[in-house]
Amino acid sequence: MSAEFELCPGRKIGGSNPCFIIAEIGQNHQGDLEIAKKMIRMAKDCGADCAKFQKSEIEHRFTKLALERLYTSPHAWGPTYGAHKHHLEFSHQQYRELQQFANEVGIFFTASGMDEMAVEFLHEINVPFFKVASADTNNIPYLEKTAKKGSSHVLKLMFWCICVGRPMVISSGMQSMETMRCVYQTIKQHNPNFTFLQCTSAYPLPIEHVNLSLIPEFQKEFPDIPIGYSGHEAGIHVSVDAVALGAKVLERHVTLDKSWKGSDHAASLEPAELAELVKAIRTVEMAMGSPVKQMLPCEASCHSKLGKSVVARKPLKKGETLTLDMLTVKVAEPHGMRPENIFKLVCKKITVDLEEDATITDAMIKD
Repeated sequence: MSAEFELCPGRKIGGSNPCFIIAEIGQNHQGDLEIAKKMIRMAKDCGADCAKFQKSEIEHRFTKLALERLYTSPHAWGPTYGAHKHHLEFSHQQYRELQQFANEVGIFFTASGMDEMAVEFLHEINVPFFKVASADTNNIPYLEKTAKKGSSHVLKLMFWCICVGRPMVISSGMQSMETMRCVYQTIKQHNPNFTFLQCTSAYPLPIEHVNLSLIPEFQKEFPDIPIGYSGHEAGIHVSVDAVALGAKVLERHVTLDKSWKGSDHAASLEPAELAELVKAIRTVEMAMGSPVKQMLPCEASCHSKLGKSVVARKPLKKGETLTLDMLTVKVAEPHGMRPENIFKLVCKKITVDLEEDATITDAMIKD
């Protein structure tokens, strides 16, 4: 079983803990603060554990030429890519307002730091964990700096404060397993509290490229960390399957309306879908049950009516030595020896007279 750790205050992941469900708002808020707040409340109402955004310090994330290029996409919010990104980016003060709103609503709040300066800001406002987007998963300098950031979970011992690494959730889109091994080694040197998410970076994601079989592969490759899933496929069934395969963190993009402008909306879940997903995940978790195979109390009624026992195939005399042709298995009243023990009766002596079809019990057998 994977190691467990506290991802958010009071909320552990891994081990037998429930799957941690992240509602990825991203930039589906259309650059509107009030829509962003509605989406935070929606995520809470639907049962998600965390509302997540994407934070960029635009001039640090993009080159000047990248920002100046013309942007003619039907999803564009401005004539250049820079104008488009600036429209969708909230200020530091707006992020603090959203964080406060999430606290009031009662849902964890974080964001993907899309560049090193964004990570600095998220560290400053003390998000519970850092989310690493797939585009930065092979950005080793970024990973090292992020992994070294002290956590909000500060251990206070007398007059000393020991800061542990702030937890990290790392997507694996566009990466190879070789790269993920490098990522693991890089982060493990500085921070024990991180998780990998199986992810394919396509929006929406064709089902044949989901590759859920990578979840158990990740579990074998990295047995000491929890493994999760970040999905961009349509619908909820694949994400529920991911949890059944052992995903301990699940991230899905969410929207208030799939028809809105923006390339992520088509791969996002509307409120009814998110609520259904959360309910289905909690149902699957309950259904996973115990790995111990045994007769359960709920089976007692069925066993009482249909459970079979060893009975006499023909009349038996006290003192007879039993052979297999003297015995058979039937639904009997009362219950007697279990059918799997029938061969153990051969060559034993019966201590009472029995009629045909009479139940054979332990007390009737002499070693």
